[in-house]
Amino acid sequence: IFSKASVSFEDVSESSSETDEDEQPLRRQEGSTDLSAEYWGIQKLAKYVKGGDPTATLIALCSMRDFNLSEETCQLAIKDTGCLEVLINLLDTEEIKCQTGSLKILKEISQNMLIRHAIADLGGLEIMVKILDSPDTDLKCLAAETIANVAKFKRARKTVRKHGGIKRLVELLESISMGSSYQAKDIETVRCAALALWSCSKSTKNKKAIRKAGGIPLLARWLKCAHTNILIPIVGTLQECASEPSYRLAIRTEGMIENLVKNLSSEHEELQRHCASAIFKCAEDEEIRDLVRKHEGLQPLSALLDKSENKQLLAAVTGAIWKCAISRENVLKFQEYKTVETLVTLLTDQPEEVLINVIGALGECCQEEENRGTIRRSGGIAPMVNLLTATNPALLVNVNKAVGGCAMEPENMVIIDSLDGVRLLWSLLKNPNPDVQASAAWALCPCIENAKNSGEMVRSFVGGLELIVNLLKSNDKEVLTSVCAAIANIAKDEENLAVMTDHGVVPLLSKLANTNNNKLRRHLAEAIAHCCMWGSNRVAFGDTKAVAPLARYLKAKDPLVHRATALALYQLSEDPNNCVIMHENGVVKLLLAMVGSTDDILQEAAAGCIANIRRLALATEKAKYG
Repeated sequence: IFSKASVSFEDVSESSSETDEDEQPLRRQEGSTDLSAEYWGIQKLAKYVKGGDPTATLIALCSMRDFNLSEETCQLAIKDTGCLEVLINLLDTEEIKCQTGSLKILKEISQNMLIRHAIADLGGLEIMVKILDSPDTDLKCLAAETIANVAKFKRARKTVRKHGGIKRLVELLESISMGSSYQAKDIETVRCAALALWSCSKSTKNKKAIRKAGGIPLLARWLKCAHTNILIPIVGTLQECASEPSYRLAIRTEGMIENLVKNLSSEHEELQRHCASAIFKCAEDEEIRDLVRKHEGLQPLSALLDKSENKQLLAAVTGAIWKCAISRENVLKFQEYKTVETLVTLLTDQPEEVLINVIGALGECCQEEENRGTIRRSGGIAPMVNLLTATNPALLVNVNKAVGGCAMEPENMVIIDSLDGVRLLWSLLKNPNPDVQASAAWALCPCIENAKNSGEMVRSFVGGLELIVNLLKSNDKEVLTSVCAAIANIAKDEENLAVMTDHGVVPLLSKLANTNNNKLRRHLAEAIAHCCMWGSNRVAFGDTKAVAPLARYLKAKDPLVHRATALALYQLSEDPNNCVIMHENGVVKLLLAMVGSTDDILQEAAAGCIANIRRLALATEKAKYG
């Protein structure tokens, strides 16, 4: 029931996005603890702590510290005997020795979750924050370290902020100047202040408070020091705060990436983990990805994959590799370091948080043709396809992208198909999560393009075509875009297009035509172009009012939208009524400009559409005037 967190940095390293203590901790079951000799020993001392003069109190505090205060029995004895209230009251005296003795005990026993909450309930945090102004350095350090232990839950972190604790902790960091030699007291001051900031930084408002108090340049300053016991809480705080854009900007502009990269080669795995975690959160930004490469951080990240027994480190490192691999230049470096081969070995027997990152990294790497072959030769296709049966949406999104990336290679596609990978992807279109649906639809596009007898393969999925057509009713833009892209590929097979037409694909596509989203416009226009190839679909698109909105797409700034739209208009212009609508919507002038394009496909489609409109005009004129 009770937390038994160790005194190490691990205790404060839980991210705000992960677990946090409950606001109401569980109550201890009465009589469930075996009352040991230590329990009775502390009970005997309690009366001296509570009722003695300052000297007797001090002796009792010293005697209490002779007990093993990391033992749960001793911690609860202090709480049960009413000593906790007295210890907190002692903090509010002028007796430095009593304050010190009390804090030394509180620092140890606040590792217990029940006691942390009790300290907060009794107003202990407010007094500890005041002590941060004390002229006594030892006292300030003890207060800061105890705050670090107590501020493990939201209410406690809020109390520290509300009573000016963040500002005082930042000032404590600032009070020590960096130099070539530090005294032990200086190192301890910075360590304790950083530990407290680390605990507090799990709250979004506290991240902002640290920034407003001028904490960022100080974190950057202490990131350059050589003391591991300072670096761990400093980097711990940074990786917590890196979820905020303002911190990521500062990490880039204050030159912190160089030091984060440097410490990836530390002998301390915990420090390596926090550095990798900070890079993981920051490398969403392209400039930071470039800086990691510039400061030669990709090689140590790759090397750390060998420490696969430390799962927390592995999760942080694979996360950093995944985000860094978004940049092509970094992928080319990872090829040099044989990172892809190592990542493939991590596709099995790993915790979910590691798998999400590993498959995410492979999904980015397989955008490069060479890596698609490397994954196949390393035996990565089968474990990748196996992961399509997972349930975690974040994992599925990454697996879909990776399988889709590998499917761009025909040799890989043969293996994916033989393992029933396409059927598994298709079944993910039923997943309730729109991100999973969209990523599955995107992955199906290269599968359909590169599979042998893809038309027959698609028809073999019972109810598959009806399922994908019905996804055009989704409210999610990315789902709609990816489904349009998949339909454009499926419609290349006449039989499948006929089935989709029966399921009402034409009116559903037409209904989407009034969108302003260029990505959706492009894939919708492609789907319309391919769906024109069956029966009276061209006429049906005109009847369902798809033509006029399509004409407006030609005014978009995106050349890929122009190409897809010109192809759709060319197909639609085979129907005379559509030509009239196009002419009324001024497409001729817009298409004339595109006839001179360097894009051959756009040029031909524009010319073909203009020719059809012109032919109709001539025929009308001839019929009119003879």
